[in-house]
Amino acid sequence: MLSEIAFYGAIETGLIYGLVAFGIFISFRVLDFPDLTVDGSFPLGAAVAAVLIISGVNPWLATGAAVLAGMAAGSVTALLNVKLNILNLLASILTMIALYSVNLRIMGRPNVALLTEDTVLTPWYDLGLAYHQVPVVLFVIVTLVALALLWRFMKSETGLAMHATGANARMARAQGIATGGMIVLGVALSNGLVGLAGALFAQSQGAADVTMGVGVIVIGLASLIGGEAVLTPSTVFRALLACVVGAIIYRLAIALALNANFMGLQAQDLNLITAVLVTLAIVLPGVRNSVRARLTRNKA
Repeated sequence: MLSEIAFYGAIETGLIYGLVAFGIFISFRVLDFPDLTVDGSFPLGAAVAAVLIISGVNPWLATGAAVLAGMAAGSVTALLNVKLNILNLLASILTMIALYSVNLRIMGRPNVALLTEDTVLTPWYDLGLAYHQVPVVLFVIVTLVALALLWRFMKSETGLAMHATGANARMARAQGIATGGMIVLGVALSNGLVGLAGALFAQSQGAADVTMGVGVIVIGLASLIGGEAVLTPSTVFRALLACVVGAIIYRLAIALALNANFMGLQAQDLNLITAVLVTLAIVLPGVRNSVRARLTRNKA
C-alpha cells in the first residue's frame, strides 16, 4: 500500500503530466502531427522559469514566460515542417536536439536549484494544509483551468478548423482553411502546455535539470492512451478529461509498482514499468472490443 505522502506525490506528478498529455492530444490526436519536441520543451519551460525566478522575477510571470518559450519551440518545429517541407517527425527531432543546447545556454549549467526561492507554491503553504497537499490543490486548479480553456478553444471556429486540418488537410484547404497556420498554432499551443508543465514541475521539485525531459513523450503518450482506454473519448471534453485521468492512473500505477515489495522492482525499473503500462494501454481496448463482439454474437 502507498503511504499518504507517496499517494499525494503521485497525484501531484500526475496532474503535471496531465498538462503534457493535453499538449500531446493536440499534436497527435487533433493535428495528427507526431511531435517529439516535448522532450526538449519540457526542460525548456523548467529552465526559463527557474532562471527568471532566481533573478527575482515574479514566479507567475516566470511561469508565463515558460509557456511562451514552449510555444516558440513548437513554432520552430511547425515552421520547419510547413515552410521547409521537412517531415514532421524529423523536424521535431531536430528541434528537440537543438533545445538541449539552448537549455544549457539558458541555465548556464546542467541544473538550477530553487529550494531557497519563492515559487508559485509559496503563498499556498499559508493555507494550513499539510505540506504534501499544497501542490495537489494548486495543480488541480491549474489543470481544471487549462482543461476548460482548451475545451472552449476546441469548440471555437479556430479549434474546429484545426480539427479539420488534422482530419483531412487537402479538404480543409479546399474549404479555405489556412492549414499551415493551423499547424503552427496547434504545435505551438501543444508545446506551450508542455512548457507550463515543465515550469510547474521544476517549482514543485525544487530544481530544473537539463535532462528532466528525457522520456516525457513516452509518459505523455502513456497518459493519453491509458486515459482513452479507461474513458472512451466520445466528445472533446471526455478526451481532455481522459488525459488527466490517464496521467494520474499512470503515476499511481508507477508508485504502486515501485512500492510493492513482493515484486522486487526498484527505481531503475521505471522505464520497464512504463513500457509495460503503455503496451497494456494499447492492447486492452482491442481485447475489450473483441470480448464485447464475442458476447454480442453469443447473445444473437
